[in-house]
Amino acid sequence: MPNKYPAFERQEVVVHSPVHTRSLGDLPPKQLELVAEAWRLRAEAARGGGKVVFACVNEGHAAGASLLHSHSQLFWLDEEPPVPLAERGESCRLCAALDEERREGTRVVVERDGLVLLCPYASRSPYECLIAPLEHDPDGFGLQLGAALGLAAEALRRLRDAERPLPVNLWLHEAGHWHLELLPRLTAFASLELGAGHYVNTLAPEQAAAALRG
Repeated sequence: MPNKYPAFERQEVVVHSPVHTRSLGDLPPKQLELVAEAWRLRAEAARGGGKVVFACVNEGHAAGASLLHSHSQLFWLDEEPPVPLAERGESCRLCAALDEERREGTRVVVERDGLVLLCPYASRSPYECLIAPLEHDPDGFGLQLGAALGLAAEALRRLRDAERPLPVNLWLHEAGHWHLELLPRLTAFASLELGAGHYVNTLAPEQAAAALRG
């Protein structure tokens, strides 16, 4: 449905469940596949109109959510946003990073269905997670999206067990090698992070991954 208070010319809301659900982590696999299908259909419609879709989820007031019921936002944009666009290059940096992460293994939480869930090196905040296909794939709205959302939901449940329910942001980057980024809001970003781009993380990603594995 259209967002009642859009930040952009076209902004849509995908309601994740017909019953009251507060978190993506509470959705069963079949419901997550329906969310993925909704994203996919709207992305196809946007492409048909010469637009690109930026898909994201905000959970909790501190993460920017104004409603408790689990939902996602789809922004129809004229071009790829600058942050994911900057990830595109002549060679795939994510492929190289995934190879290194899997070799080292300490930051990998789980691999399943051709996807990996890990706490990336130099994470910006405690328990930051990355979900990506093992094989290079530029189509983020393809058939693996439902399984990727399933891993994101599992990450939220593992995070809840390791800490407590936390505000989180999740988004899809499609430029180059698509992936989901999940950023728990356990700490506040201050001037150093926002102004200089230097992120102070009080929990090593190796420790975060170990806690999520446990």
